[in-house]
Amino acid sequence: MPRSVQITKEKILTAALDVLIREGYSAVSIKSIARELNCSTQPIAWQFGNMDNMREALTKEAAAYANKKMMPTSMDCIEAFWQIGYGYINLAFDTPNLFRFVYMGESKNYCRGGFNSVLTDKGNAVLIDKLYPYLNISKEQAEMLFQRMIVYTHGMVSLVVAGVLNCTKEQVYSIVKDFGSDLLSLTGTALDIGAVMSNITEEV
Repeated sequence: MPRSVQITKEKILTAALDVLIREGYSAVSIKSIARELNCSTQPIAWQFGNMDNMREALTKEAAAYANKKMMPTSMDCIEAFWQIGYGYINLAFDTPNLFRFVYMGESKNYCRGGFNSVLTDKGNAVLIDKLYPYLNISKEQAEMLFQRMIVYTHGMVSLVVAGVLNCTKEQVYSIVKDFGSDLLSLTGTALDIGAVMSNITEEV
């Protein structure tokens, strides 16, 4: 019978992601992954063939991990909307190397698009479809709200990760929340904005 594979692709990708999160993308190599797994480089080379294949697989693994971290848990569309934003902030503060890799251009293979790619993402599109009837605004207004919040939040946390902006996670929560409140007011929703915002927490 053939010997069972001890070092699987899944284990290798988990180890590579751990190195990426802890030390940054530049530290990810076949040798560093082998050290993480306490094995030789042979199983890694055998599973992926070369580093280019490893990088491509790691890109998908890192993006999936990041998306899972930002996945909202609330069934309430407003709470879910904010959970995505706070999850994004948490990702940048808690795992800056991962954020830099996935969202700041270190990964050359990560899918990119224009502004509309934010709206056509499957999960975001579902949330937008729930958001606009709840707020009693048009779908176009809800898309504008979502798009601008994503762009603004990304800009804020990118400055933090790049070391340009020195502030705490709580300060970014507050600034983004204030910006969101202003955007909600501009949509002309009939809801009490103060009441809506007072129910939002930073828990994700």
